[in-house]
Amino acid sequence: MSIRRRIWGWFFFDWASQPYNTLLITFIFAPYVKEILGDGSAAQSAWGFGVGSAGLMIALMAPILGAIADRAGGRMRFIWLFSLLYVIGASGLWLAAPDDFNLIFILFLFGLGLIGMEFATIFTNAMLPGLGSREEIGRISGSGWAFGYVGGVLALAIMLLFFAESASTGKTFIGLDPVLGLDPNTREGTRAVGPFVAVWFAVFMIPFFLWVREPRDPNALSIRQAVSSALPELRTSLRHLPQDRSLFAFLGSSMFYRDALNGIYAFGGIYAAGVLNWSVIDVGIFGILAVITGAIFAWIGGIADSRFGPKPVIVTNVLVLTAVAISFVFISRESVLGIAVGPESKLPDIAFYILGAVIGAAGGALQSASRTMMVFQTRVGHETEAFGLYALAGKATSFVAPFAIGLTTALTGSQQLGISPLIILFLVGLFLLRWVRTDAHRDRTWATASSDTSPS
Repeated sequence: MSIRRRIWGWFFFDWASQPYNTLLITFIFAPYVKEILGDGSAAQSAWGFGVGSAGLMIALMAPILGAIADRAGGRMRFIWLFSLLYVIGASGLWLAAPDDFNLIFILFLFGLGLIGMEFATIFTNAMLPGLGSREEIGRISGSGWAFGYVGGVLALAIMLLFFAESASTGKTFIGLDPVLGLDPNTREGTRAVGPFVAVWFAVFMIPFFLWVREPRDPNALSIRQAVSSALPELRTSLRHLPQDRSLFAFLGSSMFYRDALNGIYAFGGIYAAGVLNWSVIDVGIFGILAVITGAIFAWIGGIADSRFGPKPVIVTNVLVLTAVAISFVFISRESVLGIAVGPESKLPDIAFYILGAVIGAAGGALQSASRTMMVFQTRVGHETEAFGLYALAGKATSFVAPFAIGLTTALTGSQQLGISPLIILFLVGLFLLRWVRTDAHRDRTWATASSDTSPS
């Protein structure tokens, strides 16, 4: 099977999984939870504790599973398993009926799907070093991320046009009743986002499973042997981790700035719904802008990554996102960046739309470049373990941003002040980048360069 088809198969994981982030975490389901609970601050606190709990589980298990997979060989079996969790969790969100809304159970289902998505991502990311040469992987990573964003915006557009209804009118964005006879009175159009995301994932993972193949590892251990040997070796790796200064610094840096970025993604929609009184459809438009700019700038960032290296791309986008987080605190229905506005003014909405576009652009490029940077920090034969540590770094404090936002919001009673912990997280991440190098593992072997890696 050609390397070009294998790369395209790998791209399809991003396409298939992106709607969980776009539709469930940020732009459709989270605002719907706010509408059901009624109070923006209460919804933001509940959402924070729910997302944070799932993140804690991911942080604890990711490096262990990665170490086991490297020794047992065959990442595909793990991807199948966690894909199943993704589908079950997402499908279950259909049960979030407004007249029988069980918050704890719905957050459990949401967390189950989130865990499935995150763990499957660990194993697919670990395949990146085998897809191209040192000079190519930045462009491959950026193109894959951009392709995923295109899938996300298409899925979001379908939801807004044909499914998600306004609470006040019962109509979709273009004035239609929800398709398939879904009842707007029980919000079936919006609740269909869960099954829709599950079906989308199941269908578009088919190219991944057909086109991505792993070479058989003659030294692979049984699962039982892998478990018994992986845990002691993982403890040894963790004990010696501070000696690898660049990797240690990058894991620490990404731990903070990715947590802050995920905080913006997780709370952007629910923040706008509560502070600006946006409907699900308003938040959806915001999401389309963010995802479109995310696709464009993930691709542009991948080109910049290949040309200049991932570190300048990361630094630039962390600075941009810090400015966005600061701006969040100073935008409300009454004022924009200190300028008072009237109750009928559209300036707060326009300002937030602009911030959404910037979040998408900077977030797409940042995540793509971070994935490339992680490849530069890995040792040969330990890719899945390394990306497990990367997931640990992304999730070890992933409960901090949601919990900090939830706690700050609960203590102050203000969604604006509640978002302020993100500023500190971005700045800490930026500071730790000073010790990160892209030549940390010069002895790494790379896939043969190929002119067929472009998704054009």
